[in-house]
Amino acid sequence: MKLNYEFKNKDLFNLAMTQSGIDAKHNNERLEFIGDRVLGLSVAALLYEMYPDDAEGNLARRHAFLVSTETLARVARKIELESALRHGHMTGGKINHILANAMEATLGAIFLDSGFESARKIICDLWHDMAADEIDAPKDAKTTLQEYVQKNGKGALPTYEYAEPTGTSHNPEFTVTVSALGKSATGVGSSKKTASLNAAENLLKDLAITE
Repeated sequence: MKLNYEFKNKDLFNLAMTQSGIDAKHNNERLEFIGDRVLGLSVAALLYEMYPDDAEGNLARRHAFLVSTETLARVARKIELESALRHGHMTGGKINHILANAMEATLGAIFLDSGFESARKIICDLWHDMAADEIDAPKDAKTTLQEYVQKNGKGALPTYEYAEPTGTSHNPEFTVTVSALGKSATGVGSSKKTASLNAAENLLKDLAITE
């Protein structure tokens, strides 16, 4: 794994690499909880420094992109995190989710192992180039779809329907259907938010709209 950090407490790293599908009790979910907060604050501070002229709304949109499941999974692949990950079946839409969780757990483990500054430095190193690339403050799929529908549907808004989640309490799967402009699309994810974003992205593709 290509992570520029040496753990003092190897047990923390091993725990960060253990997905709940392998061990329902001793897994990376608690570390993920911490890592999410460490990542959020570190990225917020990074963006504040990099974009001194951005309004709050643009900073928020950049931040949402940089802490998204897709971006976390991208970073996990970049450092080859999967080579060390102990997981169950990584199929379909769950692959990015499992990688993203493990990435957050790794950041949480670094925080507990060496403190916030060490975790922040790792995050700045891994996220800086992506933050610099997103010059135009990206919109997520739901925002893009809403703006397009409002413009082309006489002020109408997309409607989202949420099905009952399936799977276990530790590993639920949500299904969301979005409808707009006479078309609909479905998205699946490990949370309502992820599923609705995936649904919006699929409908954008159906409408031949690029973000």
